[in-house]
Amino acid sequence: MSASGSKTVILAALAGNSLIAVSKFVAAVFTGSSAMLAEGFHSLIDTGNQGLLLFGMKRASKPPDARFPFGYGKEIYFWSFMVAVLLFTLGAGLSILEGVDKILHPHPISHPYVNYIVLGLAIVFEGTSWFIAAKEFRRIKGSWGVLEAVRRGKDPNKFLILFEDTAAIAGLLLAITGLALVQFTGIEMFDGIASIGIGLILAFCSVWLAIETKGLLIGEAANQYVVDDIWQILEADPAVDRVNEVPTMHIGPDYVLANISLRFKVDLSGRELQDAIARMDRKIKQRCPTVKRVFIEAEEEADHGPAHDEPPDKIGNASATSG
Repeated sequence: MSASGSKTVILAALAGNSLIAVSKFVAAVFTGSSAMLAEGFHSLIDTGNQGLLLFGMKRASKPPDARFPFGYGKEIYFWSFMVAVLLFTLGAGLSILEGVDKILHPHPISHPYVNYIVLGLAIVFEGTSWFIAAKEFRRIKGSWGVLEAVRRGKDPNKFLILFEDTAAIAGLLLAITGLALVQFTGIEMFDGIASIGIGLILAFCSVWLAIETKGLLIGEAANQYVVDDIWQILEADPAVDRVNEVPTMHIGPDYVLANISLRFKVDLSGRELQDAIARMDRKIKQRCPTVKRVFIEAEEEADHGPAHDEPPDKIGNASATSG
């Protein structure tokens, strides 16, 4: 998904959730349904989250300066992490508290059909947003499976909206189920149970999102196929005697920093050494467009053990990993 594709998905979700949140809160006040109120919290938090993601995208696009010489790309990871925190503390917390209160202090639901109409319209809006997000996600994931695409992905926006919309639709179906059980059984506790279920869905989403963004926030390596390509370029260069290590780090979704340690052949002149470094830098950036900065150090051996992102045939029994 391109930056414009991500922005389109977020804007679509923002518009839909804004309308849904207002309608849910109105219906909750009118009918007294805890599940509907929990759904209102859900849509309100989702709306705020999309606003934070747009803000993060804007901040991440700022050019490098003296204070941040590698740019502001990690801003998008920070704001994605903040989305996870808000989902857990506000979305999940308020939904669960409201559900517990409804179980302890049950009260009847009036005009239940209002809830069904609002929830039905919400499913239509959320479904539309989900379809747009799913279309973009399928386009960028290629032959990878869904879970692998999420695990390998370095841009949270590419899967966050799709995941949020999936959770939202699950919450809506749960709310409808709870309301239907109340209507047909007369047991008002089911409304509170549905509210707690919605809160648990939000809690799961927030924890999962926090785990996915944590590694990127603190400095996750590039995917293994990128590292392998860099190794191949380095080992094929006639000036290189040995590749010691190739540690990499994502500065942003499309910005990889590579700090390479090499042992050059001893008979190189200063001019040949400069030409070799420029040649490898050019080839790496051409083959790996996400690699924006390359630092090459001439060392006899690496100062420490093999980096975790080295190819498996270079690190003995250690296994290759990909982020």
